[in-house]
Amino acid sequence: MPISRTPLDLRCYVVTGAGTPTEIVRVAQEAAAGGAGVVQIRSKPISARALLELGEKVASAVALANPHTKTLIDDRLDVAAILMRRGLPVHGVHLGQSDIPVTAARELLGPDAIIGLTTGTAELVHAANAYAGIIDYIGAGPFRPTPTKDSGRPPLGLEGYRELVEISKLPIVAIGDVQPEDVFSLAQTGVAGCAMVRAFMEAKHPRAVSESVNAQFIAGSQA
Repeated sequence: MPISRTPLDLRCYVVTGAGTPTEIVRVAQEAAAGGAGVVQIRSKPISARALLELGEKVASAVALANPHTKTLIDDRLDVAAILMRRGLPVHGVHLGQSDIPVTAARELLGPDAIIGLTTGTAELVHAANAYAGIIDYIGAGPFRPTPTKDSGRPPLGLEGYRELVEISKLPIVAIGDVQPEDVFSLAQTGVAGCAMVRAFMEAKHPRAVSESVNAQFIAGSQA
C-alpha cells in the first residue's frame, strides 16, 4: 500500500541521536505523541545492520504514537528501501550531499516516498532547486555551531535563513544546534520547520518539547 507524501508537517522535526535503542525508541515515540511531524533516524555512529533494526523499532513505535508522523532514515537509502518494502511505516530518506543522488533515490523508492536533501549555502540551495520536482524539502544549517555534526559550513544565523528562503523553491528545515527557544524567531524567517537533536535526546519529557515547538512555530509564523 503506497504511503502518502502529503501532508508533510515539518514544523517540529526530530533527529535521533546517540543512545541505547530503548532510549531512542522512547524519545521518538514520546516526541511523536506530542505532535512531531517528522522523526529522522540518524543516531550516528551506527552500523547499517543496527540502523535497520533500530529503524524497524522506531518506525513501529512512532506509528503507534501518532500515525501522522513521518519516519525517515538518514543517509542509508538501502535501509530505507528494505524497511519500506517490508511494509514498515517508514516514509522515505534524508540524503546528504555525498550520498546517493536524489534522482536515483526517487527511482528506487518510488513517487510516494519523502526525500529530503541537506544544503546550507546559497550555492547548494540553487542546486537543489533543479530537483524541486524530485525532492520534498531541504535541510539547511548549521544555525549555530553544533557538537553533534560538523558540516564544515559557516553558521547561518537568522539572516542566513531569510536569504535562503528567498531563493529556495523548496521548504527549508533549519538545523544545527537549534533549541526550542529559537523556534519563534526562526519561524519568522519563513522556514518550514526546525530540526533538533539534543533538545529531544536530552529532554526528560520529549512530548512536552514537541508541544512547545509546535506552539512556538505557529506563533512565530503568525507574528
